[in-house]
Amino acid sequence: MSEGKESFDLSGLAAAVPNAAELSAEDKANLVASIKNTLEGLASRHMDVLESLDPKVRKRVEKLREIQSQHDELEAKFFEERAALEAKYQKMYEPLYTKRYEIVNGVIDVEGVTKESADETSAEQKSADETPAEQKEEKGVPDFWLNAMKNHEILAEEIQERDEEALKYLKDIKWYRISEPKGFKLEFYFDTNPFFKNTVLTKTYHMIDEDEPILEKAIGTEIEWYPGKCLTQKVLKKKPRKGSKNTKPITKTEDCESFFNFFSPPQVPDDDEEIDEDTAEQLQNQMEQDYDIGSTIRDKIIPHAVSWFTGEAAQDEDFEGIMDDEEEDDEDDDDDEDEDEEDEDDDDVGGKRAREVLEGKGSRVNDLQSASSSEVLRIECFQRQ
Repeated sequence: MSEGKESFDLSGLAAAVPNAAELSAEDKANLVASIKNTLEGLASRHMDVLESLDPKVRKRVEKLREIQSQHDELEAKFFEERAALEAKYQKMYEPLYTKRYEIVNGVIDVEGVTKESADETSAEQKSADETPAEQKEEKGVPDFWLNAMKNHEILAEEIQERDEEALKYLKDIKWYRISEPKGFKLEFYFDTNPFFKNTVLTKTYHMIDEDEPILEKAIGTEIEWYPGKCLTQKVLKKKPRKGSKNTKPITKTEDCESFFNFFSPPQVPDDDEEIDEDTAEQLQNQMEQDYDIGSTIRDKIIPHAVSWFTGEAAQDEDFEGIMDDEEEDDEDDDDDEDEDEEDEDDDDVGGKRAREVLEGKGSRVNDLQSASSSEVLRIECFQRQ
């Protein structure tokens, strides 16, 4: 390998390696040597493949690599332009999301909802035994975000019955991209409530490669629960044993399923911490599930919230699912038809043999002895006819 190929531009080392500035000169030298050796190993491996090819084939492969490089340059521009286009439309969406927020939370009302029509609705809903407090007019769209999320299959599994009262205080959900490090952030805005002090709960996803996407880690808000109101834990009380001096019930706290566990995501262990294969697989599944929830809220719930609230979006997804299932069934049917055709070809041989027996062509006894069980069944069938 020539000296030109062995020289590396290491100006981006500090950006590429976390805390690179804190490394000693010796550590930096070792890191550079390691990177260099890795790159040289990859390059030599590629050269070995090329050198093993016929000279004419090698020329064609080299041309294909040039074409691939051109493709990669275009792809990089595509990702860059897509990000810019997405950012442009995110800004255009903002006024619409603001209007939605104002209507959902009763900040403004829509045309046609007059005091008279509201009074009529209220009068229809009142009953003789309702108190004035119960007759209070509802503002906005109650339980909007709670019901929108409950109508999505993935999120419905996460929301427990005990979570619902707290989620009724959810006023808005927003998201935006972050650049350093790459990823996105979700923000959940809550009204003052009896469960926790926080007015905003956040969830941030750091991505190694946003286009794949490859999740590096997720960070959630620490929820400041009011005493006795924590929804992610349950308190178990056990009576003391008979004869015990302690007459007070024994209390034990256990973690429990809750939507609010979403803000305490699975943590990736440090590089030097060893974990077994089963633990690693379990962690990977938890991270994938966590990302599915976050991306579902980002890509489906936030942009199409009212369709999920009414259930229309759920019906559309069910329809798409049915269509996908039908396509799979069609493929299975095609496979079955091919198998049936093969069986029919085999059956035709047996059928011909059976007809020959009935027509007296050949010895009936000999034919029955040499026929397969399916052929015998065909013979019996023809005899009955």
